[in-house]
Amino acid sequence: MSFGRFALKRSLQGIGVVWGVVTVVFALRFVTPGSAINAVAPLDASQETRQAIAAELGLDQPLYVQYGQYIFDLLRGDMGQSYIKGQEVTALVFSRLPATVELAVAASVVAIVLAIPLGVISATRRNEPVDYGATLLSLGGISTPNFWLGIMLILIFAVEFNIFNTSGRGVDVGDVALSVVNAEPFVGTLLTWLAYITLPAIALGTYFMALITRLTRSGMLDELSKGYVQAARAKGLPRTLIRYKHALRNTLIPVITVLGLQLGTLIGGAVITEAVFSWPGLGTLVIESINQRDWPALQGSLIVIGTSFVLVNILVDVVYAYLDPEVVND
Repeated sequence: MSFGRFALKRSLQGIGVVWGVVTVVFALRFVTPGSAINAVAPLDASQETRQAIAAELGLDQPLYVQYGQYIFDLLRGDMGQSYIKGQEVTALVFSRLPATVELAVAASVVAIVLAIPLGVISATRRNEPVDYGATLLSLGGISTPNFWLGIMLILIFAVEFNIFNTSGRGVDVGDVALSVVNAEPFVGTLLTWLAYITLPAIALGTYFMALITRLTRSGMLDELSKGYVQAARAKGLPRTLIRYKHALRNTLIPVITVLGLQLGTLIGGAVITEAVFSWPGLGTLVIESINQRDWPALQGSLIVIGTSFVLVNILVDVVYAYLDPEVVND
């Protein structure tokens, strides 16, 4: 199979998955208790008023008609209108998406910066105290719920020591970049951005960090036991060159794949972290929509999260196939 056909196959599979996500999200409205009309109609609304609201929202139509209309509207980029906020859901969701992506990328950076060096050191100093410490740290990171970790970080670093902010976004990464272009105080803007994003990024990226640490350690141990490493040592190549140019490079191939897949997971898994830190992203919008029974906003948020996850997975598969052509023939 050629690379082009492989990419096309993955793209078509992704379209099928997105359609499944849309169908499940649409069905959620009808399998959950309560009625969407209750979110719009006043508490003392008459039956005639409720029927008029149902007709206005199209809820009096047969299920297959509502589904067909919903798919048609989505293809036009129309996700409906928020019951509570009165805004177009498409604009509302995409105004929140940058904050979620920013948090997911920041969490990935935190995880990568800590995990790969820690995994390499743990593998090269096997059965030493630093190896035991890295293993214990990764075990704790995998076992610790991110919402509990977020609360602990707030209590210690925001409340007790007043180093970081407890909630909100402050400025975004775009403001940091514009501060350079507009000759504004770059350091002050950067510090403000770090004060808001550091704690949620650590809380969200800890599990990711632990996973990559364990993956890097096991990959390095596997590579260091292979014949080419023994041959390089026999030739007298420096140990540092063998570890970081040859062994680590081969170890990073599966790590890169996991990085891409986990980025999609972080975008979808940021819901609880955003709620803990009042981060104005898609996760916060999901929680608000559930509490207010704002079905259009909830459905739009879930569709964008699911589609983002699928797109990241497709991109990772295509990049991995490009880097390793043998994958195409599997």
